[in-house]
Amino acid sequence: MVVNYSKWDALELSDDSDIEVHPNVDKRSFIRAKQNQIHQQRYERRHQIETLKYERIINDGLLQRIDKLLASLREHAQQANGPNQNPDEFMMHALMECAGDGADDVPPKPPQGVHTQTEQPRYSVMMASLVDQVKKDAGDKPQDWFQSYLTGVEAHKAQVENLQEDLHRKLAELEKEESKKITSDSIHTGFSVSSVSKEKEKSKPAAKPTAETVEVLNPGALKRDSLKRLGSAGQSSGAEADVEDEVKDPSRIREEEDHEEHIEPSALGKAFAKIKMGDYKKCLQFISENRDVVKERETDGLLVEGFNAQMDGKPEYAKNCVHQALLLQYCRSLGRDGVGLFFKRITTPGHQAQKVFLDDVNDTYNRIRTRTAELAKERASNPKETETEQIQLHAVDPGTSIHINIPAVSPTEEIEVKARKIFDTFPPGLQRALESGVLDKVNEVLGKMSVEEAEEVVEKLGEGGMLSVEEGVIDGTTEEGREKLKGLEEKARQEKLAEEDSVREGSP
Repeated sequence: MVVNYSKWDALELSDDSDIEVHPNVDKRSFIRAKQNQIHQQRYERRHQIETLKYERIINDGLLQRIDKLLASLREHAQQANGPNQNPDEFMMHALMECAGDGADDVPPKPPQGVHTQTEQPRYSVMMASLVDQVKKDAGDKPQDWFQSYLTGVEAHKAQVENLQEDLHRKLAELEKEESKKITSDSIHTGFSVSSVSKEKEKSKPAAKPTAETVEVLNPGALKRDSLKRLGSAGQSSGAEADVEDEVKDPSRIREEEDHEEHIEPSALGKAFAKIKMGDYKKCLQFISENRDVVKERETDGLLVEGFNAQMDGKPEYAKNCVHQALLLQYCRSLGRDGVGLFFKRITTPGHQAQKVFLDDVNDTYNRIRTRTAELAKERASNPKETETEQIQLHAVDPGTSIHINIPAVSPTEEIEVKARKIFDTFPPGLQRALESGVLDKVNEVLGKMSVEEAEEVVEKLGEGGMLSVEEGVIDGTTEEGREKLKGLEEKARQEKLAEEDSVREGSP
């Protein structure tokens, strides 16, 4: 039987013991040097392969954006031939159309050890540099600027495609060289089977029925039998009395955000909206110090803020909000370096980009103004009653006032223990209002409750002895005190005369 040993020719041995060297050369040192040489060549070859693969990925992304730019230029070719068309404005629109999503603007991260000395620029920066180079090659005043720009972009595309072909050829050569030799890295498990005998599954006990429970923020509220929520429309419960809790409790904020997200600008967005329209220097400084303001939610929040301001009769502030919102949108659509690109264009004297941007602002504001006018007209034609019945606490007799008594936290007497239990059943908003001792704050909380619940709260306040009527002290030495005394005397005289008249009418 003839054995074919040719398959072992691909083995790359760096420590062959049968090697013969010159008598004046140490054999071990020669073998060690040979090993280092082979390992170094192998490392450099693999590093070059990784570099070429990464460069091809970057060039593929750049070619996609060049194709989009060419498609945009050809699509608007008729507009470019217009008499008043500005080349810079035209190219800026084309760049914005091919910018795409901001997340795709970031090139993929290079493999470890590849292009570590220089940071890879974003695709938007590459495209801006390409357009600037095309303008420079076309000259200041070309005879046919559109055809010159189109030809320049196509020439750059051809250069990138030729570069891709060179990279592909070099990569194929390196991979072929890498596959010639069998190394330890080529060893892999071709086929592997394992068998594990498992015991027969025992019959599982029947699952116990689980009761469905609802996690609430205030479990004590479920135990209140008296303060039940009503199912009627309008003011149905005292939950509205705990508005302060919703602001102060972060867990409650997160829970509410899971159910419904309210679109409104943050404090950062509102501060940005106060910058006067047209003050681009201050806007750029604000964005540089607060990068989070460029996020999409701030744009949506400012548009909503502008709509509400227009509804409230504040057109100047509304238009300023629209201006700032679109400014953030333009910066975000141009990529990571879109902020610098936008302000560079918008602050250039005589640049057409400013007119394009302001026209967009005016159109958006006009749509908001039209819509708010329609809504105002609809509300005027269909007025709705907004007044609701409320329960409020006021002293009936003049010269008296209602005093609030809060039971102690650790009461000792039975009456105080009962009062404290009643106090603990109140919502937190009502508890804070009672602890403040201000009657107006208590009335404000009662006004947010339904009539039935407010009546029940007032009844419990009286049952716990937390409300008491006290006589007021009138200073008779002052003019105001004398007028109060005169009023009280006059009222008492009128009540006495009315009582005598009723007695006389009742007598035969």
